Amino acid sequence: MKRSLVFFFVLAVGISAFAGSSNKKEPSVVTPAVHATDADTMRALGEQRFRANCGRCHAAPQKFPPRAMSTVLRHMRVRATITDEDMRLVLFYMTQ
Repeated sequence: MKRSLVFFFVLAVGISAFAGSSNKKEPSVVTPAVHATDADTMRALGEQRFRANCGRCHAAPQKFPPRAMSTVLRHMRVRATITDEDMRLVLFYMTQ
């Protein structure tokens, strides 16, 4: 039990340190100027990219707050070699 708590604490500190050291801006989730058809298209593309990049290891996504998903995607981007565009579309899909 202690080992798992220590592991998760170290993991959380590592992720937060990694997220804090990034010089890139967080991808925007949605802007007010996005039209319904654009949002539908982005959601469909995001779902396709999720299935192609994430679906190999992960089941259907749960909805998370945009900031939490952004952190998770930045972490997984390194492991799954996800492009910036794929990350932006998957983030839009997972938070809408």
